[in-house]
Amino acid sequence: MCGIAGWIERSKDLTKETALIEAMGAAVAHRGPDAGATWVSPHAAFAHRRLIVVDPAGGAQPMVRRRGEHTYVLVYNGELYNTEDIRRELAAKGHTFLGYGDTEVLLLAYMEWGPSCLEKLNGIFAFGIWSEADESLFLARDRLGVKPLFYSQRGEALLFGSELKAILAHPAVPREVDAAGLAEVLMLGPARTPGCGVFKGIQELRAGHCLLNNRHGTRRWQYWSLESHPHIGDLKATTERVRHLLEDTVTRQLVSDVPVCSLLSGGLDSSALTALACKALKRAGQPPLHTWSIDFKGNERFFTPDHYQPDADGPWVHRVSSWLGTHHHYVTVDTPELMEALLRSMRANDLPGMADVDSSLYLFCREVKREATVALSGEAADEIFGGYPWFRDPAALEAKTFPWALMTGARIRLLSPEVTRLIRAEEYVTDRYREALDEVPRFPGDTPEEARARDLFYLNITRFMPTLLDRKDRMSMAVGLEVRVPFCDHRLVEYLWNVPWALKACNGKEKGLLRKALEGIVPADVLMRKKSPYPKTHNPSYLAAVRQWVLQVLADPASPLIPLIDVARVRELAVYGGIARHTTWFGQLMRDAQWLAYLAQTDAWLREYHISVR
Repeated sequence: MCGIAGWIERSKDLTKETALIEAMGAAVAHRGPDAGATWVSPHAAFAHRRLIVVDPAGGAQPMVRRRGEHTYVLVYNGELYNTEDIRRELAAKGHTFLGYGDTEVLLLAYMEWGPSCLEKLNGIFAFGIWSEADESLFLARDRLGVKPLFYSQRGEALLFGSELKAILAHPAVPREVDAAGLAEVLMLGPARTPGCGVFKGIQELRAGHCLLNNRHGTRRWQYWSLESHPHIGDLKATTERVRHLLEDTVTRQLVSDVPVCSLLSGGLDSSALTALACKALKRAGQPPLHTWSIDFKGNERFFTPDHYQPDADGPWVHRVSSWLGTHHHYVTVDTPELMEALLRSMRANDLPGMADVDSSLYLFCREVKREATVALSGEAADEIFGGYPWFRDPAALEAKTFPWALMTGARIRLLSPEVTRLIRAEEYVTDRYREALDEVPRFPGDTPEEARARDLFYLNITRFMPTLLDRKDRMSMAVGLEVRVPFCDHRLVEYLWNVPWALKACNGKEKGLLRKALEGIVPADVLMRKKSPYPKTHNPSYLAAVRQWVLQVLADPASPLIPLIDVARVRELAVYGGIARHTTWFGQLMRDAQWLAYLAQTDAWLREYHISVR
């Protein structure tokens, strides 16, 4: 994994602007701590920061290759899991290779097939390729959006980068947020509308999309989407197909020249990946897998089971690690560390985020990075198999909004009347929800119940899952750790999209199909464990510390947050609590402590990024 940045401008001599492209690359240096380089021509400039995972000698970037009189230059962030398949195709067409990594294979694939090379790729990626002959730039992002890519067009210039900070490093990009960007932060955050970069004039290249910029302008199109059709196969055949896809995916994603570990919570998803990885490593004669888990100081005393978190992870982690024979590492985080990392995680996001859910992951990844470079993680299983409570909750099923964010009214009551009117708060959320539903690929044969299930799966895959993928990417790459997410394999997602809800929820359990596919692979008691989300602190010292921080913000008349909120109401809720006491403010984890921290992060974001609201 890496950090990339680029600048295209045909009316300017960029060979005189090396300092600027170096600054853009430096902004994402944390993503690639092992090496860095730039490539500059009169009308294109690329910067690359490298995290070495495969082919240390042959994978240096920006990578330049020539074919006849044509020169192509690549900057790439990602990993291809079918490198050898593509290499064989290219070799049959006469291509020769200088190394053995996926970077060279990707560049040669584009040189051979152009944009249609995307159809051949299995992996997670964001890349830019400059063709010197016709002065064209091609950008592309993987099907599920695991790897990030932002861009901005400023007159004749086009800027792009792995993170917002790479583009903000260019002086042509003002740090402005308009009404729509403010609505994203205040009404949808920590989620974000696909394609929206929040900052005015910055866009995100959407998952499954690509972009071509040449002398004739810029064209963007979708190269991949979910397609609805009848499902073929009974429960037995479906289960076997799911098991095969998971085994193949995990095996492919273990390829690396550096140590690979697994993030293990003792839940179904992480236990499944860990078990499959152990099986593949044993088959290949490799040493036992290293696994990692996180917990919080005081949780053994203060944890109380509830609807969202029915039990603690610790005993389950020990159960799975012992059963599989992994080398397990425990990381314990305390409140002062969490508080300090709230600002670090905001900077990694370039936006307010999931509060301690982010900062704890940042601290966790930092510890993992001390001994590993690549980790497997279980993101996306709940979205594609139907694991979240809102897949079964009648209130969420009937809601006319995003089921993980049912507190729109409560959010609005936190805002100042002027901001509520400016951002059209309620209408903004409604419009984004309707836009999402308009995208759903319908199937005429669906019953009303199946159609609604399809709605929920689409919303989760395209609107909720990206929040978790962004979180995992930013927190891990902030410390130079590559995290792979096998449940995001597009073959698995495509297959499950058309599996009926009755099969996905077989045996009356959430993710029933996944549980059945894993029979004999994970212990029977783990197989039946009720879903529990990513762990968070239950120590009251964290809520107390966040409350103090928010009250300090509210007491500062220079705070840029104050004009945006109803100060009296926020102060009352900060002191007495209650906005998210019996439900969640976002997802399954963000309650009183998390929404307060989110507001404090928003204040820090406005200050540190010197944002003007227009």
